[in-house]
Amino acid sequence: MPTYDFVCNACRKRFDVFMTYSEYGVKAVHCAHCGSGDVRRRMTKVRIAKSAESRMDGLENGLSSLEGLEDDPRALGKMMRKMGSEMGEDLPAEFDEVVDRLEAGQSPEEIESALPDLGEGSTDE
Repeated sequence: MPTYDFVCNACRKRFDVFMTYSEYGVKAVHCAHCGSGDVRRRMTKVRIAKSAESRMDGLENGLSSLEGLEDDPRALGKMMRKMGSEMGEDLPAEFDEVVDRLEAGQSPEEIESALPDLGEGSTDE
């Protein structure tokens, strides 16, 4: 059953409603927070599920352009961000911090000296 996103015009809060396709546009929708019928449909982003094979193809394409990245931290950060999103998994906050620093122009060596504890506890010993 599809989920439809709404915003209440009275209390301004967002809420979801589960309805069948035949109910949509026919069934009255009321705010889940305040009960008001003054609601409007909220358009959301479309998500496309990728297969593991499709994600790996995306990663492989990203790896094909590694040459010269050691001299360009911004390009390395951009490539890492793309690869992180292709993985389709939640990555640790440290990943985002490193990528942000690369995209800001810091070298991997500068990042490593600024974050000496990076990666500790990530191995199973």
